[in-house]
Amino acid sequence: MADDVLTSAELSRALLARQHLLARTDGLALDVVHHLVGLQAQNAWSPYLGLFSRVTGFRHEHLGDALVDRSVARIATVRGTIHLVTAADAVLLPVLTAPLYERDLRVNAQHATAVRTLDVPAVTAAARALVEESPRVTTDLGALLAQRWPDVAPTTLSYVARGTLPLVQVPPRGVWGRSGATTWTTAWSWFDEPEPVLSPDEHDEALELLALRYLAAFGPASVADLQSWSGLTGMKAVVDRLGDRVVRLVGAPSPGKVRPRVLLDVPDGPRPAGDTPAPVRFLPDYDNVLLGHADRTRLIADDVRRAALGSPNGVLPGTFLRDGRVGGTWRIERERVRRGGPQRATIAVTSFEPLGREARDEVLAEADAVVRFVADDADEHDAVLV
Repeated sequence: MADDVLTSAELSRALLARQHLLARTDGLALDVVHHLVGLQAQNAWSPYLGLFSRVTGFRHEHLGDALVDRSVARIATVRGTIHLVTAADAVLLPVLTAPLYERDLRVNAQHATAVRTLDVPAVTAAARALVEESPRVTTDLGALLAQRWPDVAPTTLSYVARGTLPLVQVPPRGVWGRSGATTWTTAWSWFDEPEPVLSPDEHDEALELLALRYLAAFGPASVADLQSWSGLTGMKAVVDRLGDRVVRLVGAPSPGKVRPRVLLDVPDGPRPAGDTPAPVRFLPDYDNVLLGHADRTRLIADDVRRAALGSPNGVLPGTFLRDGRVGGTWRIERERVRRGGPQRATIAVTSFEPLGREARDEVLAEADAVVRFVADDADEHDAVLV
């Protein structure tokens, strides 16, 4: 184990470097999606801004076209949330994260009682046949399943389908500038791939690769960080099998703790100096860089996160990074300049700290680029600090 203790600033720079937030990459957006093991995508627009802030010259159609040509898809994976992932990950990751959804079916406050009365494999098989026959919206799927299970709420039946099948949201849902109801089919049908059947050894190997991919995109990190990101338990046993495929480092104690942390990393993971310049970057709500660790203090102090980013309904605002830390929040407001006139989109930026002229100019310059990207349909654009 290394003797040097990694500081919060060094952990910040390492994370941002791997996330392409220290410097945009000239690579392909699809390569970034793979490297990051997906981008969180409850809101269909979020991955677009996530990629805009990471990839040089990224345009909306780079992702929209990839959704249409089935290079990527939106599907529930790690942490039980919708992510934008590559085709290969859309087929494999649901196998690895299945315990999350199986557990939820047993304990979900709204559905668990009814689920216990069901032959879940039968519901799964019936739902698979329906969505592979033709992609279905949630309400239609529930109604069709209720014809066979009339004593169970259609919402519960569709919930069982979503908890036991790798269901992708098919376009036009998620394509920039288009809209459509959430419509599902299986990843196996959408990508014309067979359902993966892994032996115990193959399953272990796949989890080990997942842990290494996580470290490459989010490390250095602890076992607790890995479990928080993935939503999976028992990952210490997976990490213990990695052997010399990882290095073990020492991180400063977590807030309120006195003992240094054991952190894991891939040997070739970049670890820039803590004083490496970090540019302003704007992030969408729920960006994985903010959710990828149990200890998130490398980017934002816990008290600041609770006070500034917490909300009663768990909704996270858009944020921006400055000097390697979360520097504030942002929102976009739209209005008509005059009745029947052009529409103006204004990005309103709230900084946690007062900004000097140079910092203010840097924040507003990046904000201007963001509002023009996110509100590309507006006639006029503005960026203000509030």
